[in-house]
Amino acid sequence: MADGAAPDVEQEVADDARRRPAGSETVHNRIAVLRAERGVSRRELAEALGVHYQTVGYLERGEYSPSLHLALRIAQFFDVPVEVAFSLTPFPRIGSSGPRSH
Repeated sequence: MADGAAPDVEQEVADDARRRPAGSETVHNRIAVLRAERGVSRRELAEALGVHYQTVGYLERGEYSPSLHLALRIAQFFDVPVEVAFSLTPFPRIGSSGPRSH
């Protein structure tokens, strides 16, 4: 941010990725699902969080794991508990519960 009040989140994400050892756990997320449910674009979410829109894409694809600060801000933006948006284990795919009986 221009006023310097918030940390440079993009740099924080890049630094976290460099420090993360190979084979470390991935943080899974539902950012894309939450955005789609609420009709929020990547750019809109990025502007609200003060990050570049590409950062949102990197997070959604699991290319970067967010800092705790960014994860909490994302959960707050969507007004959900952080564990609704993020998990250490993969989220079940929608409709993956198997065939439904009629």
